[in-house]
Amino acid sequence: MARIEKMSILGVRSFGVEDKDKQIISFFNPLTVLVGPNGAGKTTIIECLKYVTAGEFPPGSKGNTFVHDPKDAHETEVRAQIRLQFTDLNGEKVAVQRSMQSTQKGKKTPEFKTLEGVITRIKYGEKVSLSSKCAELDREMISALGVSKAVLDHVIFCHQEESNWPLGEGKALKTKFDAIFSATRYIKVLETLRQLRLKQSNQVRECQVELKFLKLNKEKAKEIRDLLSTKETQLASSKETHDSHEVSLPVLLQNRLADIDDNLGKVMKLDNEIKALDSRKRQMEEDNQELEEKMEQVFQGSDEQLQEIYQNHQRTVKEKERKLTDSQRDVERASDLLVEQGRLQLESDQHTQNIKARDSQVRALAAYLEMEGYDRTPFNDRQLQSFHLQVQERLDQETEAAEQVMRDMQEKEALKQRSIDEIRDKKTSLESTMELKKDLQNKKQQELKNVRSGLQRLEGSSTRLQELEMELTNAERELESAVESSNVDGLKAEVLELQKSKAELERKLRQLDQEMETLNTHTSVRTQMDMLKKDKTDKEEQVRKIKSRHNEDLVSLLGHFPNKKELEDWIHAKSKEIKSTREKLAKIK
Repeated sequence: MARIEKMSILGVRSFGVEDKDKQIISFFNPLTVLVGPNGAGKTTIIECLKYVTAGEFPPGSKGNTFVHDPKDAHETEVRAQIRLQFTDLNGEKVAVQRSMQSTQKGKKTPEFKTLEGVITRIKYGEKVSLSSKCAELDREMISALGVSKAVLDHVIFCHQEESNWPLGEGKALKTKFDAIFSATRYIKVLETLRQLRLKQSNQVRECQVELKFLKLNKEKAKEIRDLLSTKETQLASSKETHDSHEVSLPVLLQNRLADIDDNLGKVMKLDNEIKALDSRKRQMEEDNQELEEKMEQVFQGSDEQLQEIYQNHQRTVKEKERKLTDSQRDVERASDLLVEQGRLQLESDQHTQNIKARDSQVRALAAYLEMEGYDRTPFNDRQLQSFHLQVQERLDQETEAAEQVMRDMQEKEALKQRSIDEIRDKKTSLESTMELKKDLQNKKQQELKNVRSGLQRLEGSSTRLQELEMELTNAERELESAVESSNVDGLKAEVLELQKSKAELERKLRQLDQEMETLNTHTSVRTQMDMLKKDKTDKEEQVRKIKSRHNEDLVSLLGHFPNKKELEDWIHAKSKEIKSTREKLAKIK
């Protein structure tokens, strides 16, 4: 059971705001009686208890009249504090503190503000504080005191102005009694219980239906389990039988298979022998029938005579076959010779074409070089050698002439370049001289101006005037001599002449370049001629080697080295002879 022990009040209603005005009230067990005149603060103590436990202000007050009036305290701000110490339902010490503030601004109504509240518990010898910022103090107090908020408001800390509430209207009275006795909660509990009962009934019905099916499944499972045990017993017996058969069957099967293999081998052997004998029989019958059909007359002599005739025939056949083999060998050798001859003929034709092309190039080059004696083709080796020597001499001459011309042109170009450099130097010196003369002329003109200005200043001095006139005359004379000495037109004409000479030299140089290109072309033609000569020599050497390699064979066959026509005729005759020999052999067989 909870029990209130102490309460301190500061700054509430008539209680002062100074620390010395703090009042501490101790509550006794089992009863505490408050006695005092009107205005002593008895009701204020009850209101403080109600506020600190339930957080409710007195009726008709919004808090600003509950706190000490700032005007009476001659302060603009007054803070009130209520602190309660009690023992909760668990027997633990609990202290709760609630603070308020009232601020007076001018002549306006004081502003009221609730400050932070704190509830402190002592657990295991340590203080544990909980602020109103973290929890609801009203709910914490109701939980600690063990009574509802309605009991605190309407029964325990009921204000004297509301103490006659049991005589109020029925509806309000019922509401307060329901709140005091928690009737609404009881009704809600009953409704919840009814819903739970309905839900449980539905679950029971579902479980009964499920139980019915489970019983059926249990019976089926029992039957299946019995059947499974029976099948397992049968399986065990079958396994034992199978194991015994596995031990005995391999031996029996192997013996049986061995017998079958032996019998099968014998049957197949006999079958093969029968087939071979049948085939041999049919072949002998066919041979006998064929011999009877081919025999025109039956030999009447003895077996020795027949054997002798047969041996003579065999010797004749072998002799014919030997001759046939020799003839075939000769034909193959002749065929190889024909192939070789065809290849040589092809190379000879190619060589002839190369010679014709060479001769045409030689004739064209001779006509271009205006060389006589090379109008008719073909050319022999002596003519070609002579042509080669003449072309080489001509090429050497042209090369030497071109080199000489190049040297002459280089010398002339060097001379012209030196002349041009000298003329440029002269031109530069003349230009510098002209610049100096111009500067001197400008200076003289400036002096003349100065003299004239001096003459204007010295009009009265005739002697000075004559001197100045003489100086002017001398200056004009020097100017004329400078102009005469600087012959610019002549220098320009000389420069133009040198430019023309340079253009002529460049034209000659281009002509020499063209001649050098022609000589290079002649050199390439000569190189091609050398290559063709070398190719001709190689081909002739190959022909000579082939002739020497097959000379003995052809001489042994024909008695002399044949030409192309004789070789073809001989091969044709041998082919006819081989053909006739084959026909004779076919008739003999």
